[in-house]
Amino acid sequence: MESNFEFLSKEFPQLYEAGKKAEGYAYTDARSACIYARLALEIAVQWLYEHDSQLELPYDTKLGSLIHGSKFREVVPEQIFHKAKVIQQAGNLAVHNSRRPVKQWEAQQVVKELFHSLYWLARTYHRQGLAEVKEFEVGLIPQEAVAADEDLSGPKLAALEAELAKKAKLLADKEAEIDEKHKQLQLRISAARRANEAKPDTHDYSEADTRKYLIDLELARAGWTLENKEDKEYPVQGMPTNSGEGFADYVLWGYDGKPLGLVEAKRTTKDAAVGKQQAKLYADCLEQMHGQRPVIFYTNGYKINIWDDTAYPPREVAGYHNREELELMIQLT
Repeated sequence: MESNFEFLSKEFPQLYEAGKKAEGYAYTDARSACIYARLALEIAVQWLYEHDSQLELPYDTKLGSLIHGSKFREVVPEQIFHKAKVIQQAGNLAVHNSRRPVKQWEAQQVVKELFHSLYWLARTYHRQGLAEVKEFEVGLIPQEAVAADEDLSGPKLAALEAELAKKAKLLADKEAEIDEKHKQLQLRISAARRANEAKPDTHDYSEADTRKYLIDLELARAGWTLENKEDKEYPVQGMPTNSGEGFADYVLWGYDGKPLGLVEAKRTTKDAAVGKQQAKLYADCLEQMHGQRPVIFYTNGYKINIWDDTAYPPREVAGYHNREELELMIQLT
């Protein structure tokens, strides 16, 4: 097997080529790997809208609108939706935030998320037989030098996105007037999905890795680089345990070295509120250690709650606050 995406080659050759392209850059050009993974995801999502009769294209056919559509959320499992969200966000950051370096481990994580997403698609809709693939094998990523697409964020990327936009428009036109042949294809694929879903899915989709990396991406969108060892798993003293020790998942620091915020993460199978009391205890410790109480965030990876427990009750938010916003909140308390 020459690629982690080999399982796609028989029945989904276009997705195979797209996944293999992203995989090919994972070691040598991390930014390009993330961008190509996003483009591969877009091809996969367009395939779903074309072939699954339950899906109807929204007016806005951009990738973000397609994956956040209510019908898409019904058709695609929650864990796959969040993997798609990770790939989209990582690709967007790679394109639009050139000042932020993309690390090699990030590229590998994004390609791994693409692998799991495309495995779900193939496992759900295949009609020609699918070999069971348990794990993503890092050893299959090409390690030889691959020429970096230096212009990928410029004209070449614009051309690729224009091609995908054109395909989306053709899909919209096709959906407005679906011929009988295409209807029969959708019926056969629906039958294949029902048959495939009747069998147990034993694939390990690495949900915990997705949750962790999604938190990192959301923090990166707010400007937190998380480059220092004090940013994650920060040791605190004063916890109500025998040792008095604990580790805060994330601490967001001000330029003066004082904590502005902390993030407590719990597994996605638990409600985000499970981390609320734990986060408060970490805030107490950080206040004692540094003389400043941080703003609290607690999350299950997908739902984010903010809690300035000196002034306001918790509330759900769309994303994390940046350094300036947290500084202002602390100044006003």
